[in-house]
Amino acid sequence: MDDITVIELKQKLENKEKFVFIDVREQIEYDMFNLNAQLIPLGSLMSNIEELEAHKDDEIVVHCRSGARSATAKKMLESAGFTKVRNLLGGVLAWIDMES
Repeated sequence: MDDITVIELKQKLENKEKFVFIDVREQIEYDMFNLNAQLIPLGSLMSNIEELEAHKDDEIVVHCRSGARSATAKKMLESAGFTKVRNLLGGVLAWIDMES
């Protein structure tokens, strides 16, 4: 599935669209600034995969600081059979730039 821009994500959030939203950064990063996504750090994503099993065919948006870790998370989820995973391009840094 195609990745998602911060503008598209903001519209989805404002429209209260249904999707699974995952932050793959570390707890300390999440505590400093977050977009209210579910925190599952990249290093523990595969050990927590059972939490997401019910969403294999649902849209999932993953994000991190800049988009690199979430791109890895997207590949990991896709290899585990998830069909609609989207990476937030530019991550939190792009979100902050959009908001300023």
